[in-house]
Amino acid sequence: MTKLINRDAARLNPCIKEQEQSYQCLNKNGFDHAKCEVYFDNYNICKKFWGKVYQDRKSKGLQPYMPNVDDREKIKEEYKKSVRFE
Repeated sequence: MTKLINRDAARLNPCIKEQEQSYQCLNKNGFDHAKCEVYFDNYNICKKFWGKVYQDRKSKGLQPYMPNVDDREKIKEEYKKSVRFE
């Protein structure tokens, strides 16, 4: 059986890595959700972060609303600098 590959997946879903990690954890642990909570939390944090970026860019009229794959690492670094951790 061949694996289907969506070549646009990374462009469309900035959390594709976190999503795949949660799927792999479920497969490895017999679909026991309790053993994969860390992966689910990480995925949800990712989705919230990029959802906020999307909304901010949309409200400012910046296009594309979801930044290009090449720009995402820079955006994450800028966010880390702007947030204070206490």
